[in-house]
Amino acid sequence: MPVFFPRIFAFSALLTLSAGLTSADDPKVPVFKDGEAQIVPEFNNPADWVRHDLWVETEFDSDGDGKLDRMHADVTRQKQTDTEGLKVAVIYESSPYYAGTGTNEPQFFWNPRHELNAAPPMHVIPTPIPQQSLRPTISESQVSVWVPRGFAVVHSCSPGTGLSQGCPTVGGDNESLAPKAVIDWLNGRAKGFTTPDQNEEVKAFWSTGKVGMTGTSYNGTIPLAAATTGVEGLEAIIPVAPNTSYYHYYRSHGLVRHPGGYMGEDIDVLYNFIHSGPPDHRAFCNENIRDKEMKTGFDRVTGDYNAFWAGRDYLNDMGSMKAALLMAHAFNDWNVMPEHSVRIYEAAKAKGLPVQAYFHQGGHGGPPPTKQMNRWFTRYLYGIENGVEKDPRSWIVREADAREQPTSYADYPHPEAKPVILHVSGQGAQVGQLLAAATPDQGTQTLIDNFSFSGASLAKAEWTNHRLLFATPKLTEPVHLSGTASIKIRVSSNKPAANLSVWLVSLPWTNSERITDDVITRGWADPQNHSSLEKSSPLVPCQFYDLNFTLQPDDQVIQAGEQIGLMIFSSDRDFTLWPDPGTALTVDLDATSLALPVVGGDAAWGKAMPVK
Repeated sequence: MPVFFPRIFAFSALLTLSAGLTSADDPKVPVFKDGEAQIVPEFNNPADWVRHDLWVETEFDSDGDGKLDRMHADVTRQKQTDTEGLKVAVIYESSPYYAGTGTNEPQFFWNPRHELNAAPPMHVIPTPIPQQSLRPTISESQVSVWVPRGFAVVHSCSPGTGLSQGCPTVGGDNESLAPKAVIDWLNGRAKGFTTPDQNEEVKAFWSTGKVGMTGTSYNGTIPLAAATTGVEGLEAIIPVAPNTSYYHYYRSHGLVRHPGGYMGEDIDVLYNFIHSGPPDHRAFCNENIRDKEMKTGFDRVTGDYNAFWAGRDYLNDMGSMKAALLMAHAFNDWNVMPEHSVRIYEAAKAKGLPVQAYFHQGGHGGPPPTKQMNRWFTRYLYGIENGVEKDPRSWIVREADAREQPTSYADYPHPEAKPVILHVSGQGAQVGQLLAAATPDQGTQTLIDNFSFSGASLAKAEWTNHRLLFATPKLTEPVHLSGTASIKIRVSSNKPAANLSVWLVSLPWTNSERITDDVITRGWADPQNHSSLEKSSPLVPCQFYDLNFTLQPDDQVIQAGEQIGLMIFSSDRDFTLWPDPGTALTVDLDATSLALPVVGGDAAWGKAMPVK
């Protein structure tokens, strides 16, 4: 009988799940009500939880020692998985941050103060991160939410961090294959061991093999990385503010651009910030990953898209993905910008995958409400028919609402959003006009680059020759923007290289006294990449070039009485390099326009526009 007991118990549990019984009926199995996993009192005592760690063998050797790398993982599960033969689904989070990080001191970042197209001065290499031994528990993240609801929770340190072997590659293939190996172990396809170098096996006898992943920022990137491998058993992922392309994180339309709040960061800086792994392999990793692969690949001079960046763009790897996807992001996240999630959301839709998106109006991070996550994991990890796949695809927190109260829409962008083409006219050194009807023969206007002025100071200025600003009339009714704005611009430079920055702002500038930020959205581009993202070429001074590029996606209601302003300038102090002031950019106003995604489109623009 002991051989068959787990099967008998699993069948009994299945009957309990399908009958929707309460914990009083059977307190030893997960309980579901109204399509959600419920807290089971018998699972809710931390003193009863089983905790242990192990090392999972991968299919790669990234640290060059001739042995397959092993990833350090921990497990927290209900005691009933030992005493009653209970099998449970798994919530899994992986991270490079669990075992400590480096510091953000300025000398360890690239100095943005140098000329464009010039090799930058090398930054200081920080001292190694002291290794930490976190055993048996790597992290408490996710545990208190999911273990009481009938899920086991697993954490792992990504390659070259903590007690995990290998090298950090910041988006390389091993960072996709590492979580795949853990999922394979949960399904009995990979081996787990009690130590990093011995062969005493640990088996996941308590796992159903159904896995969901979640996490925020880098921890949200890893679920997508795992999903692109197509690994069997990864049923659902909820990435929160994930970095889905390191090119889009550190570059923008050919321009070297830094993530908000981290001026001078680049991919090698992030490598140094997370490299907390085994000391005996760090020299190999530094030499072969940081000092060879990264140094020769990331091209901090031109900002061009190349094979190095293509290999760290998960959009290129989605062919095998089959996990149900719930994306979460903020429209005012200027660290990992919203395009990261929108581009993957659109691709997942095109593949026909189950997909939803949750967006809020705040900054970096912010997961969906627990109820929404619970329904997602309950449906795809336990197979409970709760109808989540029939729910609206898009959930957006409106400007004055709490994050736990998103408004649902059929899709993102709003299905009724259409591009409205707006044209510039008047004196941009003051505040010109942004209108639906073009005004002919506007000619050209010139701005002078000066990085010492912040974007906010330029937007507030009554008159300045360091930017061009054009604004709509005051809105008579709220206007709902939903989607990705784009700009067509004809521009020349008096030098072979120049930064080009574009902000959409709400006027008058209030220093964030509005419900949301004064900045509606932003965009950056390198005029040297006017013809190709992969190949830049020096500008011929005073020759005009046509560019057409996107700004960051948004969904925002601009209130009545405000104006929508288009600000064009050169160096963005908070995001771009800082060349010597003085570069002159000349804009041909007659060949410059903004495509703004408006709910209601052209038919509604300029009229009383209800918010939908």
